[in-house]
Amino acid sequence: MHGARASTGFPQRGGPVQAFYSKAGAPRRPVIARAEGLYMWDSEGRQYIDASSGPVATNIGHGNRRVLQAMTEQAQKVCFASRAVFENEPNIELADLITGLAGSGFERAFFVSGGSEATEAVLKLARNYAVVRGEASRHKVISRDPGFHGTSFGAMSVTGDPVSLACYGPMLQIMPKVPAPFSYRLPPNFDVAGYAEFCAAELERTILAEGPEQVLAFIMEPVGGLATGALVAPDSYYSTVRQICDRYGVLLIYDEVMSGAGRTGTFLAAEHWPDARPDLAILAKGVAAGYTPMGAVLAPAAMVEAVANAGGFLHGHTYAANPLSCAIGAAVLREVIDHGLVARAATQGAYLRRRLEEIQRGSAILGDIRGKGLLMAIEIVAVRDSKTILPAECQAVYRLIELGLERGLLLYSRRTANGLYGEWLMITPALTVTDAEIDEIVGKLADTLAAYERELRAAGRI
Repeated sequence: MHGARASTGFPQRGGPVQAFYSKAGAPRRPVIARAEGLYMWDSEGRQYIDASSGPVATNIGHGNRRVLQAMTEQAQKVCFASRAVFENEPNIELADLITGLAGSGFERAFFVSGGSEATEAVLKLARNYAVVRGEASRHKVISRDPGFHGTSFGAMSVTGDPVSLACYGPMLQIMPKVPAPFSYRLPPNFDVAGYAEFCAAELERTILAEGPEQVLAFIMEPVGGLATGALVAPDSYYSTVRQICDRYGVLLIYDEVMSGAGRTGTFLAAEHWPDARPDLAILAKGVAAGYTPMGAVLAPAAMVEAVANAGGFLHGHTYAANPLSCAIGAAVLREVIDHGLVARAATQGAYLRRRLEEIQRGSAILGDIRGKGLLMAIEIVAVRDSKTILPAECQAVYRLIELGLERGLLLYSRRTANGLYGEWLMITPALTVTDAEIDEIVGKLADTLAAYERELRAAGRI
């Protein structure tokens, strides 16, 4: 039943790979054969529609001809050249594109190979800048709990995840945390606005407790990812956080690894709150849309120049700004621009929300729908009216992923803190998604939720 790992009907192959990608005893994943647009086919010929863009990465779908052509053309010229020796035209083009889209205050871009690397780089840039400004005492980075900023050690130090920290915490310098401003599950005696105000006040209290002269930055996801399930706080939260950071000279960093590159209906989610503009931002995932590993740090020219004039940024990676990845990233962003995919994320996101609300009315276990644009999540509950969380042994979202896979629907989730804060599924199709594809996703999702609801009723769970 739902507590066990039922067979999916896929081939059960052995081999050393499996031990690194899933738990022992879990059924083997299907083997991917090809993909086009939102659709993927396995080696047995089964077709799937991707409701989550993989891990919220394939923003323009698979098989884009312009990107494939750019990839081929650049590979025929040069795949790799060290940035310590050469500049390269794709890096220049991508930097011009991304800083132009990001707007004022983000005139410089540093390219890396993913979100965790981007977190490492932005934390080091913030620290490097403080040192050259004569503020070497600033080294603490406050973040939210729960929150997620990557899996490298520096990124984990600012990640609010008790499960990961239970394992790796002794190896880290764990940074201070403040509560995330949840909007669905609230502590007693709070409404949404009041809890957001409390969470912002906790940031100020923590800065004062840690010593303002020691606090370097506050890092947060403006629209939540897996850690909070597309959480969007009240508008007042963002402006209050900005004011607090300004009051104590603390840098505000937005982690836009998921929310950036157009997914929320603006190129940066930060644009939804113009009076709360961050000092630094990081991107990944949608920047290269899964066609190559890519992440980016966006920074103001004045900050980068101050660091450069003091001897340069004390950080680097072998593959930073490599020409092949930059050419791919530039082609992806030109697709986003030329096809109006940022605006499309807003309109298609509104349609997706309406369709999700329709199936919510007929589902006993779909508790909440939240997000912006095409960065959406649904929260799964045992009882909708009371928001009761399903027992941990149900592994609800993972069972739903299995049921979706059986129905040709690809879903994405992670049980934050083993479900302590609730459980959610990301509903984040590519920015190219059509109305018909949204209808197909929602139809399969409704069928998947209904199947799981039947299992829960049969087991006496609801």
